[in-house]
Amino acid sequence: MYGTIAKMKAKPGMLGKLSGMLDLQSGHSPGSAVSLSIVQMDADPNEIWVVAISESREAYRAYSESAESHRRFLKMRESLESDPEWHDGDVIRHEAT
Repeated sequence: MYGTIAKMKAKPGMLGKLSGMLDLQSGHSPGSAVSLSIVQMDADPNEIWVVAISESREAYRAYSESAESHRRFLKMRESLESDPEWHDGDVIRHEAT
């Protein structure tokens, strides 16, 4: 598995819209997605950290470099104060309770 952790800051009043764009259940994520977590920060309710895990590095890269991904990013970017801060890497442990 392979994943990304993204730090994002929503524009005021845009957090709900942004969260909806990242929803696995509504089909708004790459087909290779295994899991998604969105954490809202206590210190700043407009700041979220997104943890998205994909089946493999290849599947993640194929989607992240696609035209569909770029279109979705541009739409998502409208809800953000600035570009997300991305951190990609191999998932060495993943558990669900």
